[in-house]
This record gives sequence, structure tokens and C-alpha cells, in this order.
Amino acid sequence: MDSKKKIIVALDTIDISQALALTKLIPDVGAFKLGLEYFCANGPEGINKISETGIKIFLDLKFHDIPNTVAGAIKASLNMEPYMMTVHLSGGYNMLHRTMEEVKEYCAKNSLKIPLILGVSVLTSIDDNDFTSLGLIGKVEDQVIRLAKLAKDADLDGMVCSAKELKRVKKKMGKNLILVTPGIRPAGGIMNDQKRITTPSQAVSDGADFLVIGRPITEAIDPVQALNNISLEI
Repeated sequence: MDSKKKIIVALDTIDISQALALTKLIPDVGAFKLGLEYFCANGPEGINKISETGIKIFLDLKFHDIPNTVAGAIKASLNMEPYMMTVHLSGGYNMLHRTMEEVKEYCAKNSLKIPLILGVSVLTSIDDNDFTSLGLIGKVEDQVIRLAKLAKDADLDGMVCSAKELKRVKKKMGKNLILVTPGIRPAGGIMNDQKRITTPSQAVSDGADFLVIGRPITEAIDPVQALNNISLEI
């Protein structure tokens, strides 16, 4: 795979024109991630304006609710034809498994391509201290491993986890799960609000299939050069 195709660019903006400009500037990446802030500002129409250009969309809304609600919300999102979508693994087996079954059935009935459904494990802004403050026992890494097994059991396509857990997840799951890793910072990059981070080369070496990278590319003086430099690291 071309190294650029391993990169998912996070469009951390609510401005449709700015998002479109970035997709035209660097179209040869694996996908573009649109998240909750963009969706709340622009709705499905805003997503469609980006997807109409023919690029792949990672619709990162991190659904988390009772099984019926999540399954219904994801089915309602399928007309936006996302390439990838996310659900929180902490929603539990019933939520995850029911969602997968209903998505496949809905896509078959409506001649839609089935998106990759990824489980979100533990947000990269959370470290062991935060984990303890939430009343949870153990370490973040152990929880991610437990959630990886849940993702596999529920028949999800993959999961989102930080590079700090990649080696253990890859060893445990092998090729059973697509691993998407946020919190990627080029060597010498600024951490911002991420706590469990690593470099592009280390993440790929440890087993990441896709890297989610936002500000190091989108806020660079020259996004094209920034993307090229990062792809050379992989």
C-alpha cells in the first residue's frame, strides 16, 4: 500500500469551504475524517458536500447508546455513504453485535456498500491517572486489550486505539481487526491535547493499518509538504 493511503487526515474544522479546499489540496490519502463538531455544525448535507467529491469519508461520530438507538442512528447515517464509522466499544456486546447485523441487512436491502465499523477503545486524551479518576480499575492498556477482544467477538471490522497499545493488540488479535491509530505526531511535533502519542514510523512498525493525523498536516504552512514528509517517515 502507498504510504499516503495509510494516512487518514482529520478535518478539524466546521467550515465547509476550508474542508473542501483541503481535500482538493491533498486528495491522495486513505480517507478524510469528519467528526462530531463538523457534523453538528453542518449536518448530513455538510458530509455529502465532501463525499460528493469522490473521496473516502471516515465518519467519526463515536455512537454510544442503547442497542436500538445506535443501530438506528448508524442506519440513518448510511445514506451519507461513509467508508468508515465509529462506535464506542464500552457500549457492550449487544449494542455492537446488533449494530453489525442491522447494518449488513440494511445495506443489502438498499444496495449500499457496507462501511467499515470501528470500535473506539479508550480516547487518546485519557491516561492512567484519568482512568483511575473515573473509578475504573487497572491500566488503560489492559482495558484496551479487553475491548479488542470484545470488538472481535462482536464481529466489528476493526478498532481505534493509541499506538501505545498497538503491539499488544496486534499480538492478541493478529489480522482479525483493522487497527486505526490517532494521536500521531511527527518526530518533534507538538502534543496538543493528546497524551498517548507516537510517531508515524513507530505506529506502523507496531501494527497500525491506518494513522489519523490532523493538525500536523492541516495547520502546517504547507499541508502538501507536511503530508509528503510524514509519508516518508512511514
